[in-house]
Amino acid sequence: MAALEEEFTLTAVLLGSGPDGPLGVEPSNKTDQFLVTDSGRTVILYKVSDQKPLGSWSVKQGQIITCPAVCNFQTGEFIVVHDNKVLRIWNNEDVNLDKVFKATLSAEVYRIHSIQGTEPLVLFKEGAVRSLEALLEEPQQKIETVISDEEVIKWTKFFMVFRHPVLIFITEKHGNYFAYVQKFNSRILSKYTLVLGQEENSVIQSFSTSVDRKFISLMSLSSDGCVYETLIPIHPSDPEKNQRVVGSLLLKSAVSGNARSGVGLTVLDKDHVAVLGPPLPTSKECLSIWNIKFQTLQTSKELPQGTSGQLWYYGENLFMLHGKFLTVIPYKCEVSSLAGALGKLKHSQNPGTHAIPHFVNWEASQESGLGSQNSEQTKRIKGSEKHIEVELRKFLAIKRTPDFHTIIGDIVIGLLERCKTEPSFYPRNALMQLIQTHVLSYSLCPGLMEIALEKTDVQMLQLCLQQFPDIPESVTCACLKIFLGIGDDSLQETDINMESVSDYASTVQGEKMEEQAEILQNGFNLEDDNCENCAQQLSAKPQAAVEEAALCPVIPKRAALLNAILHSAYSETFLLPHLKGIPAQHITLFLQYLYFLYLKCSENVTMTLPGIHPPTLNQIMDWICLLLDANFTVVVMIPEAKRLLLSLYKFVKSQISICSELNKIEVGFRELQKLNQEKNNRELYSIEVLELF
Repeated sequence: MAALEEEFTLTAVLLGSGPDGPLGVEPSNKTDQFLVTDSGRTVILYKVSDQKPLGSWSVKQGQIITCPAVCNFQTGEFIVVHDNKVLRIWNNEDVNLDKVFKATLSAEVYRIHSIQGTEPLVLFKEGAVRSLEALLEEPQQKIETVISDEEVIKWTKFFMVFRHPVLIFITEKHGNYFAYVQKFNSRILSKYTLVLGQEENSVIQSFSTSVDRKFISLMSLSSDGCVYETLIPIHPSDPEKNQRVVGSLLLKSAVSGNARSGVGLTVLDKDHVAVLGPPLPTSKECLSIWNIKFQTLQTSKELPQGTSGQLWYYGENLFMLHGKFLTVIPYKCEVSSLAGALGKLKHSQNPGTHAIPHFVNWEASQESGLGSQNSEQTKRIKGSEKHIEVELRKFLAIKRTPDFHTIIGDIVIGLLERCKTEPSFYPRNALMQLIQTHVLSYSLCPGLMEIALEKTDVQMLQLCLQQFPDIPESVTCACLKIFLGIGDDSLQETDINMESVSDYASTVQGEKMEEQAEILQNGFNLEDDNCENCAQQLSAKPQAAVEEAALCPVIPKRAALLNAILHSAYSETFLLPHLKGIPAQHITLFLQYLYFLYLKCSENVTMTLPGIHPPTLNQIMDWICLLLDANFTVVVMIPEAKRLLLSLYKFVKSQISICSELNKIEVGFRELQKLNQEKNNRELYSIEVLELF
């Protein structure tokens, strides 16, 4: 039985991507890492399980990437072509594509292919094929024309057969389709005329292939809504002859025949295919999994925001464009059988494994005989929540099994479904217990943080931030808004984990720290007035500034929540736009807290804060930069932020001065090191003079 799991967003549509979405998604040489190429200027390397970018590279303004970037599995390098003829090769450490290896070719490239077990191949728009190594030896070599005039390549695939590389590409000319099969062990190129579809003027909208020992199974999704299969021999009897191959009907009405866009097809295994498109003329686009062996629809998922029709499949993940987002849908399938295809497969339980606990089935508790009045309903809900807590504790006490994390995920999803159906139901304690099992992630149950945000449950949000490694930047900013906006009175009544906050946050709003004026913070003193005109407004009340900087601007519980934000993972590119939506007063408060943390770090030689797992100096400085980058033009207009900005200005100036002095000292140390290396050449006694500038 095939199953589509909960989808998650990998990235928003990249800037420069056209209406058809990215150019491609290609695997890297490392597990779970993929190259996403937009239809503009950018290539981004993603780790899918973390939903985080690992690297990003762009060509110069005015240039455009014309085929998807791929990974050379033999060297680990990345390859891309821009402006049709310019080939670039780089590795993960490179930053600027303009400075990496460049080769200008003599003909336009259609696609670069790279798979495990062989070197990359380059397919040119006129049908010729070259190995990457041969092209690099002579980039300007003449490229022959293989296909006829007005013949255009529509689709291509590269795979291994008996450890030998085989390339197939499909062309179209005046509504007629042709298949070219290139075997590189024999250098034989075979051409086939394809007869596809039942309608005379049918248009092929998508292709996919699978291969066995004798045939290439070419599957095509036609404009009549049907899927056809064409068997192309790997070893033709007469390879030099243009042969005619006829497709047979594989699936009838897989999508609506009226669909002209947003349709796609990919082979998942020998028995299953995935189809994108609306099943009915009036319905929305869907992702459907079909069992082609038994002609049955296994599962489908509606895509209400629409799709471009692009569909990629690697390992157990389907990649597609859903609305404005590149979406990943995990896919799993059992061995094909008639019972499974009909949805009647019985799942036997191994000894020691557990079904989803019965207490998740909340409908049973609704039939407990309690009345339907409001007071009775409230009692029923409270009793149900308590019952769930008790039963969950019993379940968690049982020895964990290999499918424990799956069961926990199902429990959370079941509870969240009830929360949506019955708004007054909120099993908070049970959800907190489930989070503390350390097996959940945001992608497994995105609705968990969504409902916590709706309920302004800051304790649960703090726990999620501490436990989940894959929280999107938009959700992190939503948490930050709540943490900064919630009132002190509400926080005082909330149970917050205070491990990250030590006694440094106990001096809040009016409590003075003794002898603060005497402290020199890493070479920076608030009373040291040497930043010209901008500091004149500070110098009028230096002692007030010192006392203000010595006080934590937030209460300890809010500090603990903000520390959870500082520890969260993020990508600067995706975080900055969301930070601009936070009110300026809240940004100012957060900056004041970060500046306070920096001053506390400066009080000791190690530049660290006390406490268990406190924020690091790098995290503090990174967030100061992020907030100023996103909101400087707004914050600078707020009168209450003026003193803070001037203090930050003085701080930056002092750090520049310190770095300058350290650079001078470094020169002296280098000279001393040279003298130490030359000590073997000295006499027993000598006098030397070293001038330090």
